[in-house]
Amino acid sequence: MTAPEDVLDAALLSKLCSGDETAWHAFIAQHERRMYAYLYRLEGHSEDALDLTQEVFYRAWRSIRTFRAGERALPWLYQIARNTQIERHRRKQLSRFSLEEAQEDVGFEAVSSSRSPVQAAESAQTQDRVQRALMDLAPEYREAVVLRFVEDLPYDEIARIQGVALGTAKSRVFRAKEQLAGLLASVSDIH
Repeated sequence: MTAPEDVLDAALLSKLCSGDETAWHAFIAQHERRMYAYLYRLEGHSEDALDLTQEVFYRAWRSIRTFRAGERALPWLYQIARNTQIERHRRKQLSRFSLEEAQEDVGFEAVSSSRSPVQAAESAQTQDRVQRALMDLAPEYREAVVLRFVEDLPYDEIARIQGVALGTAKSRVFRAKEQLAGLLASVSDIH
Protein backbone atom coordinates (compact mmCIF):
# COMPACT_ATOMS: atom_id res chain seq x y z
CA MET A 1 0.00 0.00 0.00
CA THR A 2 1.43 3.38 -1.00
CA ALA A 3 1.38 6.45 1.21
CA PRO A 4 -1.13 9.19 0.38
CA GLU A 5 0.28 11.95 -1.80
CA ASP A 6 -0.08 14.51 0.98
CA VAL A 7 2.29 12.79 3.43
CA LEU A 8 5.20 15.07 4.28
CA ASP A 9 8.45 13.13 4.44
CA ALA A 10 11.40 14.33 6.52
CA ALA A 11 13.25 15.80 3.51
CA LEU A 12 10.31 17.92 2.35
CA LEU A 13 9.46 18.94 5.89
CA SER A 14 13.06 20.04 6.42
CA LYS A 15 12.88 22.22 3.30
CA LEU A 16 9.59 23.74 4.43
CA CYS A 17 10.93 24.41 7.93
CA SER A 18 14.00 26.14 6.49
CA GLY A 19 11.77 28.42 4.39
CA ASP A 20 12.74 26.97 0.98
CA GLU A 21 10.62 29.06 -1.42
CA THR A 22 10.52 26.40 -4.13
CA ALA A 23 9.28 23.80 -1.64
CA TRP A 24 6.64 26.22 -0.31
CA HIS A 25 5.42 27.13 -3.80
CA ALA A 26 5.08 23.42 -4.63
CA PHE A 27 3.33 22.71 -1.30
CA ILE A 28 0.87 25.55 -1.81
CA ALA A 29 0.25 24.62 -5.45
CA GLN A 30 -0.50 21.05 -4.38
CA HIS A 31 -3.09 22.02 -1.75
CA GLU A 32 -4.49 25.48 -2.50
CA ARG A 33 -7.36 24.36 -4.74
CA ARG A 34 -8.68 21.97 -2.10
CA MET A 35 -8.38 24.58 0.65
CA TYR A 36 -10.10 27.19 -1.51
CA ALA A 37 -12.93 24.80 -2.48
CA TYR A 38 -13.41 23.77 1.14
CA LEU A 39 -13.49 27.36 2.37
CA TYR A 40 -15.73 28.48 -0.49
CA ARG A 41 -18.28 25.86 0.43
CA LEU A 42 -18.18 27.03 4.02
CA GLU A 43 -18.24 30.74 3.22
CA GLY A 44 -20.28 31.00 0.03
CA HIS A 45 -18.18 33.89 -1.30
CA SER A 46 -15.19 33.60 -3.55
CA GLU A 47 -13.36 36.67 -2.18
CA ASP A 48 -13.76 35.52 1.42
CA ALA A 49 -12.57 32.04 0.47
CA LEU A 50 -9.51 33.50 -1.30
CA ASP A 51 -8.64 35.65 1.71
CA LEU A 52 -9.05 32.72 4.07
CA THR A 53 -6.99 30.44 1.82
CA GLN A 54 -4.12 32.91 1.92
CA GLU A 55 -4.44 33.12 5.69
CA VAL A 56 -4.37 29.31 5.97
CA PHE A 57 -1.07 29.06 4.14
CA TYR A 58 0.39 31.94 6.11
CA ARG A 59 -0.56 30.15 9.33
CA ALA A 60 0.84 26.88 7.95
CA TRP A 61 4.11 28.66 7.20
CA ARG A 62 4.24 30.07 10.73
CA SER A 63 3.51 26.71 12.40
CA ILE A 64 5.26 24.23 10.09
CA ARG A 65 7.85 23.49 12.77
CA THR A 66 5.11 21.85 14.86
CA PHE A 67 4.32 19.40 12.05
CA ARG A 68 5.65 15.84 12.35
CA ALA A 69 7.35 14.12 9.41
CA GLY A 70 5.36 11.21 7.99
CA GLU A 71 1.98 12.75 8.79
CA ARG A 72 -0.62 13.76 6.22
CA ALA A 73 -0.74 17.47 5.41
CA LEU A 74 -4.42 17.71 4.42
CA PRO A 75 -6.00 16.99 7.82
CA TRP A 76 -3.57 19.52 9.34
CA LEU A 77 -4.48 22.12 6.71
CA TYR A 78 -8.22 21.45 7.16
CA GLN A 79 -7.79 22.06 10.90
CA ILE A 80 -5.97 25.32 10.23
CA ALA A 81 -8.67 26.31 7.70
CA ARG A 82 -11.44 25.48 10.14
CA ASN A 83 -9.83 27.47 12.96
CA THR A 84 -9.11 30.39 10.64
CA GLN A 85 -12.69 30.48 9.42
CA ILE A 86 -14.12 30.26 12.96
CA GLU A 87 -11.81 33.02 14.19
CA ARG A 88 -12.80 35.30 11.32
CA HIS A 89 -16.47 34.85 12.15
CA ARG A 90 -15.83 35.52 15.81
CA ARG A 91 -13.99 38.71 14.92
CA LYS A 92 -16.71 39.89 12.60
CA GLN A 93 -19.46 38.55 14.87
CA LEU A 94 -21.33 37.17 11.89
CA SER A 95 -24.03 34.61 12.34
CA ARG A 96 -24.97 33.02 9.02
CA PHE A 97 -25.13 33.99 5.38
CA SER A 98 -28.40 34.42 3.57
CA LEU A 99 -29.32 32.30 0.57
CA GLU A 100 -28.99 35.29 -1.77
CA GLU A 101 -25.29 35.73 -0.98
CA ALA A 102 -24.10 32.52 -2.68
CA GLN A 103 -23.55 33.47 -6.32
CA GLU A 104 -20.71 31.41 -7.80
CA ASP A 105 -21.27 28.12 -9.61
CA VAL A 106 -19.90 25.28 -7.50
CA GLY A 107 -20.60 21.58 -7.87
CA PHE A 108 -21.47 19.31 -4.99
CA GLU A 109 -22.26 15.65 -4.75
CA ALA A 110 -24.62 14.58 -2.00
CA VAL A 111 -25.39 10.99 -1.20
CA SER A 112 -28.85 10.33 0.15
CA SER A 113 -31.44 7.60 0.28
CA SER A 114 -33.64 9.68 -2.01
CA ARG A 115 -32.50 10.74 -5.46
CA SER A 116 -30.87 14.14 -5.20
CA PRO A 117 -31.42 16.79 -7.89
CA VAL A 118 -27.66 17.36 -7.82
CA GLN A 119 -26.96 13.81 -8.93
CA ALA A 120 -29.18 14.20 -11.98
CA ALA A 121 -28.51 17.80 -12.97
CA GLU A 122 -25.58 19.32 -14.81
CA SER A 123 -26.62 22.95 -15.19
CA ALA A 124 -24.98 25.94 -13.54
CA GLN A 125 -28.37 26.92 -12.12
CA THR A 126 -28.57 23.62 -10.26
CA GLN A 127 -25.03 24.01 -8.96
CA ASP A 128 -25.97 27.42 -7.64
CA ARG A 129 -29.01 25.94 -5.89
CA VAL A 130 -26.78 23.36 -4.24
CA GLN A 131 -24.42 26.03 -2.93
CA ARG A 132 -27.38 28.01 -1.65
CA ALA A 133 -28.76 24.93 0.10
CA LEU A 134 -25.34 24.32 1.65
CA MET A 135 -25.35 27.84 3.02
CA ASP A 136 -28.72 27.16 4.66
CA LEU A 137 -27.27 24.32 6.77
CA ALA A 138 -25.96 24.96 10.26
CA PRO A 139 -22.19 25.61 10.03
CA GLU A 140 -21.17 22.36 11.76
CA TYR A 141 -23.41 20.32 9.43
CA ARG A 142 -22.23 22.19 6.34
CA GLU A 143 -18.61 21.58 7.31
CA ALA A 144 -19.21 17.89 8.05
CA VAL A 145 -20.96 17.18 4.75
CA VAL A 146 -18.34 19.11 2.75
CA LEU A 147 -15.51 17.23 4.46
CA ARG A 148 -17.19 13.87 3.80
CA PHE A 149 -18.61 14.18 0.29
CA VAL A 150 -16.56 16.92 -1.33
CA GLU A 151 -13.20 16.41 0.34
CA ASP A 152 -13.79 12.63 0.69
CA LEU A 153 -12.37 12.39 4.20
CA PRO A 154 -13.09 9.40 6.43
CA TYR A 155 -15.24 9.92 9.50
CA ASP A 156 -12.34 9.65 11.96
CA GLU A 157 -10.56 12.58 10.28
CA ILE A 158 -13.79 14.59 10.21
CA ALA A 159 -14.19 13.95 13.94
CA ARG A 160 -10.61 15.05 14.60
CA ILE A 161 -10.96 18.20 12.49
CA GLN A 162 -14.25 19.17 14.13
CA GLY A 163 -13.04 18.20 17.60
CA VAL A 164 -15.95 15.83 18.25
CA ALA A 165 -16.48 12.13 18.89
CA LEU A 166 -16.63 9.75 15.94
CA GLY A 167 -20.35 9.12 16.50
CA THR A 168 -21.04 12.86 16.49
CA ALA A 169 -19.19 13.27 13.18
CA LYS A 170 -21.24 10.44 11.62
CA SER A 171 -24.45 11.92 13.00
CA ARG A 172 -23.63 15.37 11.63
CA VAL A 173 -22.93 13.96 8.16
CA PHE A 174 -26.16 11.94 8.20
CA ARG A 175 -28.28 14.88 9.39
CA ALA A 176 -26.59 17.26 6.98
CA LYS A 177 -27.19 15.09 3.92
CA GLU A 178 -30.81 14.53 4.92
CA GLN A 179 -31.37 18.27 5.46
CA LEU A 180 -29.57 19.04 2.21
CA ALA A 181 -31.71 16.54 0.31
CA GLY A 182 -34.83 18.11 1.83
CA LEU A 183 -33.71 21.63 0.97
CA LEU A 184 -32.89 20.63 -2.60
CA ALA A 185 -36.19 18.77 -3.00
CA SER A 186 -38.17 21.78 -1.76
CA VAL A 187 -36.29 24.06 -4.18
CA SER A 188 -37.08 21.66 -7.04
CA ASP A 189 -40.75 21.52 -6.05
CA ILE A 190 -40.99 25.33 -6.14
CA HIS A 191 -39.42 25.69 -9.59
